Amino acid sequence: MSPLAFEFATATRIVFGPGKLSEAPGLVRALGIQRVLLVTGKSSTRARGLLAALEGLGLPVRTFRVDGEPTVELVREGLSVLAESRCDGVVAMGGGSALDTGKALAALAAQGGDPLDYLEVIGRGQALTRPSLPFVAIPTTAGTGSEVTRNAVLGSKQAQVKASLRGPQLLPRVALVDPDLLMGAPPQVLACSGMDALSQVIEPFLSARANPITDALAREGIRRSARSLRDAVLSGPDAEAREDLALASLLGGLCLANAGLGAVHGFAAPVGGMFDAPHGAVCAALLPSVLDVNLRALRARAPEHPATPRFRELAVLLTGREEARAEDAVAWVESLREALRIPGLATYGMTTERLGELVSKARAASSMKANPLVLTDAELTEIATRAMAGTGA
Repeated sequence: MSPLAFEFATATRIVFGPGKLSEAPGLVRALGIQRVLLVTGKSSTRARGLLAALEGLGLPVRTFRVDGEPTVELVREGLSVLAESRCDGVVAMGGGSALDTGKALAALAAQGGDPLDYLEVIGRGQALTRPSLPFVAIPTTAGTGSEVTRNAVLGSKQAQVKASLRGPQLLPRVALVDPDLLMGAPPQVLACSGMDALSQVIEPFLSARANPITDALAREGIRRSARSLRDAVLSGPDAEAREDLALASLLGGLCLANAGLGAVHGFAAPVGGMFDAPHGAVCAALLPSVLDVNLRALRARAPEHPATPRFRELAVLLTGREEARAEDAVAWVESLREALRIPGLATYGMTTERLGELVSKARAASSMKANPLVLTDAELTEIATRAMAGTGA
């Protein structure tokens, strides 16, 4: 057995709990920020109270709205706004798109240069070397865990793929997670973001880079997501469910930042670049077939791999049944996807003619490196085909 060695990094400070949004203005001021760039999603309604509170403290605020998933072009626009308004700190309040945009702006404003200088896969992949502007992340959805990750995912219209800015500089100074912000979220948003969060505790648990800290966090996240996601979407989230979903998302961010992901996100990055498809829905369509193909591949080629017995433990965590078999994990996830009415990838324009292109791009994605084992092109094609049709197992 090889000696244990790993690294764990996260935001400087995590503030979690219902009603904690009220503490945000004081936290921003404590960071020494003099002029705030407030990044929001396409609806800035929820940020109005925060905007007023920041201005009430005498802090000038410039807002920047993110209407869709972040792109290289959007970040360039945001950098111009940030420079023009002479902001020295960034607060992002919204879903993963707003948070990733805020992280990218805070990092690149301090670093200088163009996003493509530092973007991996499609850019020059240079390392970020300077500390970011002070950055506060406030998620209003429970999916990406972006408030505690050290990457920002940007799409490129030209390359038709998503890729990451990556480095410890992207970790927020403060991650403020208020479960009450999930009140009133549409069921489909809860479903897609919740399935994204679930995949982000499952994939690190099976990852080739799993470690004891991420294992403990993943187990807790899987349990909480499994017990609350279905009812939260179908019946509306009560206070306990909001806490479970918000914490599962936070734990997923902590896990993926330190143990990596796998084939679900290896596919999700190019799918999001090739088609106008919501990231969480893409992950939901992919998760059952990825689990099934990984389980078969591990049994056939790497039965001694640590991830092989973990499939049975995953099944126990998801179903709550001690006698659950590894296959029950796949069936449980597929049943959840069907209950939440999340469609296959064909809904977003994916066709059999583009399978080869998708597989090629997925193989090059950074997330694929942490998959438990290297999958063959035939296995990757099977995953994409089944996810396209919406039949995961």
